[in-house]
Amino acid sequence: MGQPTGGAGGQRWFHLYPNDKVDSHDELHWTRYSQNWNFMCADCHSTDVRKNYEGASNTFHTTYKEISVGCEACHGPGSAHLEWARTKPKDATQGFTVALTERDGVHWTIDAATGKPVRSSPRAKDTEIDVCAQCHSRRSQIADGYRAGLPFLDFYRPALLTQGLYYVDGQQRDEVYVWGSFLQSRMYHAGVTCSDCHEPHSHKLRAAGNAICGTCHFAAKYETPAHHHHAGTGPGTRCVDCHMPERTYMVVNPRRDHSMRIPRPDLTVKLGVPNACSGCHAQTDAKWAAQKIEQWYGHRLEGFQRYAEAFAYAEQGAAQAGPSLASLALDPANPAIARASALEALAHYPARATADAAQAALTDPNALVRRASVGALAMLPAAERLPVLAPLLEDPVRTVRMEAASTLADAIAGASASQRAAFDRAAVEYESAQRFNADRPESRAALGNFYARQGRVDEAEAQLRAALGLDRKFAPAYVNLADLLRAQRNDAQAEEVLHDGLRQAPEAAGLHYALGLTLVRLGRNADALVELQRAAKLAPSDARFAYVYAVGLNGAGKSAAALAEIDRALAREPDNRDLLNAAIPFRRDSGDLAGARRYAQRMLERYPDDPDAAGLMRELGGAH
Repeated sequence: MGQPTGGAGGQRWFHLYPNDKVDSHDELHWTRYSQNWNFMCADCHSTDVRKNYEGASNTFHTTYKEISVGCEACHGPGSAHLEWARTKPKDATQGFTVALTERDGVHWTIDAATGKPVRSSPRAKDTEIDVCAQCHSRRSQIADGYRAGLPFLDFYRPALLTQGLYYVDGQQRDEVYVWGSFLQSRMYHAGVTCSDCHEPHSHKLRAAGNAICGTCHFAAKYETPAHHHHAGTGPGTRCVDCHMPERTYMVVNPRRDHSMRIPRPDLTVKLGVPNACSGCHAQTDAKWAAQKIEQWYGHRLEGFQRYAEAFAYAEQGAAQAGPSLASLALDPANPAIARASALEALAHYPARATADAAQAALTDPNALVRRASVGALAMLPAAERLPVLAPLLEDPVRTVRMEAASTLADAIAGASASQRAAFDRAAVEYESAQRFNADRPESRAALGNFYARQGRVDEAEAQLRAALGLDRKFAPAYVNLADLLRAQRNDAQAEEVLHDGLRQAPEAAGLHYALGLTLVRLGRNADALVELQRAAKLAPSDARFAYVYAVGLNGAGKSAAALAEIDRALAREPDNRDLLNAAIPFRRDSGDLAGARRYAQRMLERYPDDPDAAGLMRELGGAH
C-alpha cells in the first residue's frame, strides 16, 4: 500500500500493485524486507539518517535529524550557518559545509553560427548534481554519512543503463529517478545543472511551459511550427511533449525522461523502443512517424544518444555485441554512463579484444567508467588480473576500490606486500558496505561469496546461511552454498541444500540447473537430465541452460532430442558461440553434413577469429 502526499485525489491509501496478487509471501508485500522504511524510504525522505542495522539480532535502531527533507539534507550541517547568520562574517559559504556555486556568475548566450546555447564558462564540477543524485538516482547505499560536498560515489553505487531499467536507446523504462537519464543528455554535457531549470526550495520550475526551455534556447527558432510542425498551442507544441516524454510510476507519480532526446520513431521500427510521437499519435504506427520526420527535416535525425544498436546487440546475444560495445566504451564522445554500461555488458563477452577495451578504460577520468572496467576484467585469469587491477585498489573513489577488491578476491595469493596491504584496506570497505546492507539477503550472499573466493570457508558458509535466514526463498544463496560445499568435495550435502531450496522456491530455474550438475557429479545422470530439462523449460531464454541440457541429452544417446533443443535455443540466439559449437558436431555425428556445414559457416561468419571455426569447415569439406 502507499499514500501520496497530495495532488489529484489528495491524501488517500491506495494499492501500489493493483494488477498483481501480492500476498505476505511476496517480496513486494508491505511486511517484507524490501518494503520496510529503514531500507526503502528513510534515506531519501528524511535528513541525516543513520540506519544502524544490527545483524546479530536482525533489528534496526535507525535515527534521523528530521522526518522530512530539511535544509541540512542538501547543505550539510547547519550549526556553522546559524553562527554565520548571528555574526555575519565575510564568508562566501555562509557557514555551509559546501558552496553550491556551479551557476554563480554564469550566463547563457546563443551562438550566432549554430543557434545553440553556450555557457559562459564550463561547469567544472558536479557538486550540485551529486547532491540531487543522493535521492534522484536509482542506486544502492553503501554507507551512512553522506553530506553535500562529499563524493557521491563514496556513499552510493548508482545503477547503469541496464536491461529492465532502461530501453536499449537509454530511455527510462522502470523508475530511475532522472539522474541516469540526465547524464545521457546533451544539456548535461553542455554544462546545465539541475537548478538551471528547477528552483530547489519551492519545488517548482523557474519558468512555466516552453519558457523554461527559452531561458537557454532561442524561442524564435524552436517555438514555431517550422520546428515542431504542430499547429496551435496543444500537444506537440510543448517542448516536453517531444523531448521529455512522461511515464507514471508507483501508480500516481509521473516522471519525465531527463535525457531530453530527439524523437526516434525509426528506432521504434528497428528495435521496438518507445518514441514520443506514438505517445500522442496512437492511431498511427512508428513507420508513419519516421516518414513524417524525414519529410519535415529532409533527413533522419539521430540526436545525441547513438548507442541503441550496441545495447540491442547485447540483449539479442548477437555476434556484433562484443565489438560494438567495445567501440562504444572507448569513444569519449559518448556519455560516460553509456560507456560504463557498455563495459558492464562486455563482461558477458570474454575475448582478448574486449579485455583490451576494458583495460584501456581503467584510467578513464570518470569513476563510473573505471568501476565498470574493473568488473569487466573479471573475465581474465587470476594471474593476469592482479597486476592489471592492483592499482585500482587505491583509486580515489570508494566504489571503484570496492569493485577492485571484489574482482581480486581470488587473485590475491601472489600479491606483493604493498598490493596485499592495499587489498586489505579495500576489502574492509567492501565488507563494511555489505554489512551496512546486511538486512538484505543479497548483501549477505555477496559477503559469503567474497569470503569463499578467499578460501575463508567457515565465514562464507555463515553468511550464506544468514542470507537464507533472512529469506528462505532466496535461490542464489542456496546455489552459492551448494557450490561452496562442492568445492569441499561434499556433493551429497550440496544436494540436500538444493533440495531444501527447491522446497522453498520450486520454480527457481537456477536451483534445478545447479541440482542437475550436482547429480551429474554424483553419477546419477538420468536424474540429472530431469533437473536440467526443468531448468531449460523454466528459463527458455537462458542459452547456458539449453546448452548443458542438450549436451546431457546427447551424452545419453538421445541425439534427436539434443538437436531439437539446440535448434530451439539457436532460434532465439542464432549467434550464440556455445550453441553453435554444439550444433556443428551434433549435426555431423547424426549424418547431417549439410546442416553441420551450415552452422560451421555461420560460426565462421560471426566469429572469424575463432581458432576452431575454419578447421571445422575444412573438416566438413566446406569452403572458407
